[in-house]
Amino acid sequence: MIDFVHVTRRFGKVVAVNDLCLSIGRGELFAFLGPNGAGKTTTIKMLVGLLQPTAGRVLVGGFDVGQHTRECAQLMGYVPDQPFLYEKLSGREFLEFVAQIRGMSRQETERAIREQAERFELVGFLDDLVETYSHGMRQRTVFAAALLHRPPILVVDEPMVGLDPKSTRMVKDLLCDWARQGGVVFMSIHTLSIAEEIATRIGIIHRGQLLFDGTVEELRRQMAAPDESLESMFLQLTLEERAAQGPVTAREAS
Repeated sequence: MIDFVHVTRRFGKVVAVNDLCLSIGRGELFAFLGPNGAGKTTTIKMLVGLLQPTAGRVLVGGFDVGQHTRECAQLMGYVPDQPFLYEKLSGREFLEFVAQIRGMSRQETERAIREQAERFELVGFLDDLVETYSHGMRQRTVFAAALLHRPPILVVDEPMVGLDPKSTRMVKDLLCDWARQGGVVFMSIHTLSIAEEIATRIGIIHRGQLLFDGTVEELRRQMAAPDESLESMFLQLTLEERAAQGPVTAREAS
């Protein structure tokens, strides 16, 4: 469903993503990991069409994101790292606005809003202004908006930031269920314990280069570390790579 084919993205002289080759299929919950500035957010922005690759192609459902933006957008729901909502709209008005952008009918919109409001426990707050929402409620509303059109692919950038334990559990269950039902989840996350808990597969990127792609167990075998946590292996892998490449000489794009 998602294919990065020799994708490179440069910002001036800085190579944010370097020759990325990666394929993710149905039923996978893929966790994309890396230090700050590794290239995770740049990769996600290319996936959802907010940035164009300098070289290579990004494919979603067989469509080239650069050439078939509308078709690709219909296949994806996107939750950015900073939830953005219109402060002077109610939650319901915001969801209706998103549904209109998606070309949904009135009947489809009403059904979808009812369904997502129940899923994310927003029923009692839908007609309140967004400016009154807590961070957790905003995050849940953005998730609801991303799922209105029932996309097969869910792209989420740091979904757990600022969430309380109950909301975190809700989001983890949602992502796992999405993958189990045959969907695709592409998730960037810094909380390695959560990635280890729920991801079916991980990718580790550092300085724009993909260092590892596989399961946590495969990483343990590769590093001959059968009892190590993902956090421990991640730190060892990225620190070794930094030491091998020498000091950073330019600020990398995230």
